[in-house]
Amino acid sequence: MLRLGVNIDHVATIRNARGASYPEPVRAAELALAAGADGITAHLREDRRHISDADIALLTDLCLKRGKPLNFEMAVTDEMVGIALGARPHAACLVPERREEVTTEGGLDVVRGFDRIAAATARLRTVGARVSLFIEADPAQIQAAADAGAQVIELHTGAYCDVAREGHADRAAAILERLKAGAAFAAELGLEVHAGHGIDYATVKPIAAIPQIAELNIGHFLIGEAIFVGLPQAMQRMRALMDAARLEAAA
Repeated sequence: MLRLGVNIDHVATIRNARGASYPEPVRAAELALAAGADGITAHLREDRRHISDADIALLTDLCLKRGKPLNFEMAVTDEMVGIALGARPHAACLVPERREEVTTEGGLDVVRGFDRIAAATARLRTVGARVSLFIEADPAQIQAAADAGAQVIELHTGAYCDVAREGHADRAAAILERLKAGAAFAAELGLEVHAGHGIDYATVKPIAAIPQIAELNIGHFLIGEAIFVGLPQAMQRMRALMDAARLEAAA
């Protein structure tokens, strides 16, 4: 079954907007796990704009107690690698990060940053973390991810979701084909394939239908929808769309 990982970063964004102690990201994680999330994702940024070090400690403890994976998104820096080595998360997803960006923009350039990324990957694997690289569906990047020692790649779906929502059917179809080809190539190399970024109810089914994808990581949309209907209900609808896409693809 296609897994659903829930990113709870933007619960912390709301908390930090007022400098308050609530809403608590760990409470959102508890709700998500109780509602059937297969794991929790959190991105500890260098500028700590949302998730904090204390959040990571609480989320690590929660996921250990619940027997569910914590996917620790992080930049490829000595500081973040050090924190991950101490936290020993189930998974560490290396992502590009720039201070001025609103959110993660595009995939990690593994080809250009190969030595640095391979070294970080090797260090993270010494503590048992499954290392994932957040990349574009480009054959050169996928091959470099495998060569760097990653066990998982997460395909960046933001470009597809953006053009699909804007109604550019031809452009969306072309990007979707690249995602399909990238997922197939990664699977041939023995990589587990995840996908995420920008996914909502309108865009999830074509991505979920790609057979090699084992997990979707969705955050901003689910947290936003939860404001209106609650997190469990938002997740239930997303899960139903994911499952329907797999059944339709297999028919």
